[in-house]
Amino acid sequence: MPGLKNPTGHDELLRRTLEAVAPGTGLRDALERILAGRTGALIVLGFDSSVQAISSGGFELDVPFSATRLRELAKMDGAVVLDRQTGRIVRAAVQLLPDPAIPTSESGTRHRTAERVAKQTGHPVISVSQSMHIAALYVNGTRHVLLDPEELSARAKQALDTLASYRRKLDEVEASLSALEVEDLVTARDVAAVAGRQEMVWRIGDEVDSVLAELGTEGRLLRLQFEELIAGVEAGRLLLARDYASSATPVGDPRVVLARLSAIAAPALIEAEALAGALGLLGENGDPDTPVSPRGFRLLSRVPGLSQTQAKQIIDHFGTLQAILGAPLEELMRVDGFPRDRARAVREGMSRIAETVTLERFV
Repeated sequence: MPGLKNPTGHDELLRRTLEAVAPGTGLRDALERILAGRTGALIVLGFDSSVQAISSGGFELDVPFSATRLRELAKMDGAVVLDRQTGRIVRAAVQLLPDPAIPTSESGTRHRTAERVAKQTGHPVISVSQSMHIAALYVNGTRHVLLDPEELSARAKQALDTLASYRRKLDEVEASLSALEVEDLVTARDVAAVAGRQEMVWRIGDEVDSVLAELGTEGRLLRLQFEELIAGVEAGRLLLARDYASSATPVGDPRVVLARLSAIAAPALIEAEALAGALGLLGENGDPDTPVSPRGFRLLSRVPGLSQTQAKQIIDHFGTLQAILGAPLEELMRVDGFPRDRARAVREGMSRIAETVTLERFV
């Protein structure tokens, strides 16, 4: 499940690079060989005019990549340059001369060069420290130390346990909200509780996804667990936004609301006022206990065989969930393009859902 959030260019480049150096890849094999040999290395993952402009000396190769080739070339002074797809070794023994005015927080010569080259060219750079026995990845202004698979696996398992705990709580508050929706007792505070939990799970999931990307093939089983835990969260966020977004936000485009929620700092994700404010539900008095009414997207999504387009047709016709729940069959048939069989299926489906969510509240 790559890319939980809409990633920035920097986030996407970091993710792709972590996947390229994940355990089980040829590049990771080469790095482990270099580390085992206790030699240093400077490796640029990409070659274009920006890299060529700061390169001096060395020699051109343009040969297929292999772990053993990279290991042997790294023994020489200078950097090794690969193409962006890391399928070929372009140059070796290159002296890199980045702009010394570029700020760097590193102290060692090799690491300072790596950070500056990454910032100046936009290409990821790997620096293997001979003295510290670590490999560090530089992507623009980010430094990422590559951990061994066992440590990564332990970190991923711990993160999955945290995600599972938050997902259980999310399921609880979503079930509670569904029951309140059927009973027409929803307040802005109830919606905020769900929105906050959804955002927490989404953010934790994004972190777990990054760790699993770094694990590569070593994390296959953990990724299956992750995908099961995160299933439906994205759809739930969208449906909640469409159900409760203030009238100032287009119903069909919840991106404005989700962007507001994403901008809330982590400590404020338990504050009803901040979350309800992002949804536009506080009203003039700023009271999170203000009653609110859902449009019906969340519960209609649970009706078997009902498409998103059909759900929107129903909501456009009735306006609110309560109006849909109380609609007789004949009124449902007045929805554009709804024959008797489909209207009956919607009526029966919503009745069963209303019964189920009410019973689940007391179980």
